[in-house]
Amino acid sequence: MQKRQLIIDILEYENANELKPEEKKLFDKAKEISANAYAPYSDFKVGAAVLLENGEIITGSNQENAAYPSGLCAERVALFWANSQYPDVAVKAIAVIAQKNNKFIEKPVAPCGACRQVILETETRFQKNIKIILASSGKISVFDNAHSLLPINFDKDALNF
Repeated sequence: MQKRQLIIDILEYENANELKPEEKKLFDKAKEISANAYAPYSDFKVGAAVLLENGEIITGSNQENAAYPSGLCAERVALFWANSQYPDVAVKAIAVIAQKNNKFIEKPVAPCGACRQVILETETRFQKNIKIILASSGKISVFDNAHSLLPINFDKDALNF
């Protein structure tokens, strides 16, 4: 038997004003788009903003459905739209923030497992890390790549048997 340890680096900021200008702009776009979420059942409104290598910023918000599995998270809305409209342009960063009862939550919200998998696939597709900015009304957590959020993952190598 062998014991392995996973170490994940997280940059933590006290607030959005500590972010680099490009990251702050992404944070602001995610915050803004969260108001457009369709969340009549949970009132948990999530906004995501994706920065592409060509400078474009693509946004998305969560879209709920009475049949819960039929909805879609903000992260996947933004990434799928970006990949469909700019299929040859890599993603540099994604910012995610959530609000409930019209108040931004106090701690960074993490993407669900499906969104983590899609972020990982997007990194694999372009062979480039995606900076992940998980925001809140206060602290902000920044990760260098999807492996930091999904260290034990399913990727294309799992399909080669």
